[in-house]
Amino acid sequence: MRATRLVLGPLETNCWVVSDDAGGPAIVIDPAADAPRILAEVGERGLAAVVLTHGHFDHLGAAGELVEATGATLMVHAADAPGITHAEGTGGAQFGFIEVAPPADRLLHDGDTILAGDVALRVLHTPGHTPGGICLLADKPAGEAAPPEAFCGDTVFAGSVGRTDFPGGDGRALARSIAEKIAPLPADTILHPGHGPDTTVGRERRLNPFFPRA
Repeated sequence: MRATRLVLGPLETNCWVVSDDAGGPAIVIDPAADAPRILAEVGERGLAAVVLTHGHFDHLGAAGELVEATGATLMVHAADAPGITHAEGTGGAQFGFIEVAPPADRLLHDGDTILAGDVALRVLHTPGHTPGGICLLADKPAGEAAPPEAFCGDTVFAGSVGRTDFPGGDGRALARSIAEKIAPLPADTILHPGHGPDTTVGRERRLNPFFPRA
């Protein structure tokens, strides 16, 4: 699997362009802004899906342009889907941001799989930062030494977690999500957050105060 990070938008959101190494179509995760730059990275591979890890304004600003330009399927968890089409729902209105997305084409649920070429991303519903927050897990391929990778949105960061003081946030739900969905992953799992540097599950078990202690 090939994952390229683009840091986009005023809040420096990590947008991920994910594809196989065999020329298969790409998946774009959290297209914060700058659709031309994202499309340039996608290139000739084509775009199969645009996936939002949650419905906040700083993760979806280029979604509409990408869908219009490519016909890609827009996906978001069912719990966040109602809010992505208006600035109050995305949380942008209170900060003066007007970014919205078109209605989702596919509503995601825990355990769903998103396919593009040889890439398979498994949906982990991780509510807390928003009701419909998700992580996308690319399991280690059988027989390969590469570690698993998870695209975490704002569920977890290196040394911290996403805020829960916005509308729809729930600190207890986020703690459960981390304890039940993230902390049990293999220690070498690479975590690609929505902001900031990558980390691993093992590192966060040791250093992140929001992870459960053995």
